[in-house]
Amino acid sequence: MLVSVLQFVRCLAACALIALVIPQAVAAETHVVTPTDLQKQMVAAAQSRQSRIAQVTQFLSTDKAQKAITSAGMDPKQVKTAVAALSDDDLAQVSARVNKAQADFAAGNITDHDLVLITIAILVLVLIIVAVR
Repeated sequence: MLVSVLQFVRCLAACALIALVIPQAVAAETHVVTPTDLQKQMVAAAQSRQSRIAQVTQFLSTDKAQKAITSAGMDPKQVKTAVAALSDDDLAQVSARVNKAQADFAAGNITDHDLVLITIAILVLVLIIVAVR
């Protein structure tokens, strides 16, 4: 009888320990990123994407780019639609090339003819990326 009482006490002590330890362990498991931080990051990424799309679209809407698009036999609406279909990485790459071309042109490092060639190269890149998908 003494053995069964000791076993009962041991079992009761083990259950009490488990009841005390498990809730603390579960409570200690907090998320590394809070939902608010995650939402802020998602909003920032969406705003960055929209900004890049607007930048590339604005570049493609310039007179020189429009002339380059039509001289290459492409439809300007199709090109602008293709820009919106790019992945975030591809859009970042095209946006960086547009930035560089605009900065070089503004600094006088490239001519109008060079800008047209760069525009055509960007258009071809956009259409190839979209076609591969």
